[in-house]
Amino acid sequence: MFKLSIYSFIALATLTFIFLTTPPKSYYHSLFISDTFSDNSSIANHLYTLTKRPHVAGSQANAEAATYVLSIFTSCNIPSHVTSYDVALTYPVSRSLILTPSTSEKPIKFGLSQEIYDDDPYADVANEVLPTFHAYARSGTATGPVVYANYGRVEDYATLREMGVNVSNTVVLARYGEIFRGDIVHNAYAAGAIGVLTFTDKKDYGGGKWFPDDKWMPPSGVQVGLVYDGTGDPTTPGWPSTGECERLSNEEVDNEGNVPLIPSLPISWADGDAIIRTIGGKIANVDWQGGKDSHIYRVGPGPAIANLSYEGQQVISTIQNVIGVIEGKEEPDRFVILGNHRDAWTFGAVDPNSGTAALLEIAQRLEKLQKIGWRPRRTIVLCNWDAEEYGLIGSTEWVEENREMLAARAVAYLNVDCAVQGGPFRASATPQLDEIIMQAAQQVQDPDNSSQTIYQSWLASGNNTTIKLGRLGGAGSDYAAFVQHIGTPALDLSFGQGFPVYHSMYDDFFWMKKFGDPMFHRHVAVASIWGLVALRLADDEVLPFNYQSYASELQKSAEYLEAEISEKGISLVPLYASIEKLKKAATSIKDDIKTLKAKRSRASLRELNDRLIMTERAFTERDGLSSRTWYKHLIYAPARHNDYGSNSFPGVSDAIERAQSLNSADSWRSVQHEVWRVARAITQASLVLTGRLT
Repeated sequence: MFKLSIYSFIALATLTFIFLTTPPKSYYHSLFISDTFSDNSSIANHLYTLTKRPHVAGSQANAEAATYVLSIFTSCNIPSHVTSYDVALTYPVSRSLILTPSTSEKPIKFGLSQEIYDDDPYADVANEVLPTFHAYARSGTATGPVVYANYGRVEDYATLREMGVNVSNTVVLARYGEIFRGDIVHNAYAAGAIGVLTFTDKKDYGGGKWFPDDKWMPPSGVQVGLVYDGTGDPTTPGWPSTGECERLSNEEVDNEGNVPLIPSLPISWADGDAIIRTIGGKIANVDWQGGKDSHIYRVGPGPAIANLSYEGQQVISTIQNVIGVIEGKEEPDRFVILGNHRDAWTFGAVDPNSGTAALLEIAQRLEKLQKIGWRPRRTIVLCNWDAEEYGLIGSTEWVEENREMLAARAVAYLNVDCAVQGGPFRASATPQLDEIIMQAAQQVQDPDNSSQTIYQSWLASGNNTTIKLGRLGGAGSDYAAFVQHIGTPALDLSFGQGFPVYHSMYDDFFWMKKFGDPMFHRHVAVASIWGLVALRLADDEVLPFNYQSYASELQKSAEYLEAEISEKGISLVPLYASIEKLKKAATSIKDDIKTLKAKRSRASLRELNDRLIMTERAFTERDGLSSRTWYKHLIYAPARHNDYGSNSFPGVSDAIERAQSLNSADSWRSVQHEVWRVARAITQASLVLTGRLT
């Protein structure tokens, strides 16, 4: 009689188990981040292919890039399609800048061009890079004495007033680096300027050597970009730009207050330095000065006279979002959405196609999982947006078109823009996602040190104390419409924050290969964390949201607000009371989760997850912020004078600014009203999280 040894029996039992049972989802998640599933050479190839040519929104090159993304999604057996919108984009027609240093000196005409370097591998397509310009800049001519305004912030103009400098009817020269360039132009207009020049100061973006010998911006490098500070197509605010839709006229767009009303141009450090040398007047403050070898910076006005001329053209262009959908098995009507934009001002190796390459890597890994039997519990949606650089247009139009469905069904939005910029790992999120991000970081190997995880290196970059995540109040990338318009939990990931050749023609594959990520291991790591968080949100039976983190964050924000207005007679009692309710609800739902896991009830599971999803929606209000109604979220929205900046309780901050200016009883009463609005929203969120009627 044939007998099995104990070892043979164990082996046979193991094989039987594998073939007759479905592995736990954690098994597939571990495979997803394993070396056998990742491929840095494939990521490098994606990036190389995507960045062969400049591909600004609305161009043929960007349409070809969309075709490439679609082909990769399709090759991964992911059902995919293109969603197009017809949107208002602007392009430069002509530009000029002439400087007259003094009445006795000859005028200087600037070339306004970025130089091709020796052996530039992209020299043959450099002529496809658009002339340096600001998108949605005002067409016109401005001639006046030059005033140097540091970073062009509101406080910088306050300093100029204290110095006795009159900005009216001048051309402002401001360096980029602290606030959104559109707000530089808006702030200059508010101060009375008639034109603006922005430059990338060597102090902030330069070094002893520059690209291609080092990572720094060359003297001729120019940071181009957007100066419209709205979100989405400016001619269709709040509704999608589909077909023959309703559009605002140019005059109506102007009246919305988001496009500049004076002309502006971006210029290089070399041109900015030449202008600085011709400005007289008082010496600028120490913190307004340039680098150690710079000429002394003075504030003016004049004696130099700048003549700035710009003519742009607005056209209705077709943009293309590429959408891939992996349908969920148990909950196909719940969406976990991953997004990255594709369009670039120039070649876009860092911004944004390092993120695009990581998204394509995720698609390829998900295909491998599907081949061995994995199916997500919830639907995963892969989105490659267009026209982000023009004001987050592709993602915003899609959110506006699908608003009601997304508000009902979106679990979370996971964004990666510039996946690799250089520097340590960083993450920003709505607070209920903090914990899952840190858990994912603990599972992924640090690409720069194989002996530790990303979490450990992240912790070390913060002095080994605590992990600090950013928040998503700014309008810096495609999470904005999801968080600030419809209230979807969201995150944004990258290695580093800012890079020297940002938005210049030197953001190419060669820069990335030489300085950003030579072995493309950081790209692999971003794809691993990004995808792992997505898998957890798509597969975990109970969504891994922690609203105790949210309550703690709100408590800190309230304490900061109290310190700011402690002597103004504003009561924060309702705000603190609402936060206390959220704390109790966050604790209560943890108990509900424990009870649910014991009962294993499908109906109860669905109801509990819906509470976790919809709590974020409760922080929004239909009327939106008082003077910025597109922004519906009462906890997170951009700062009024810095579109990249993030304010907690933005409606309160706006009201405080008005009250400080007017200093009237009514204006301070409006601050109290905004505090009540936030308190009511937080109370609503706690009720949703609790899941019980009053």
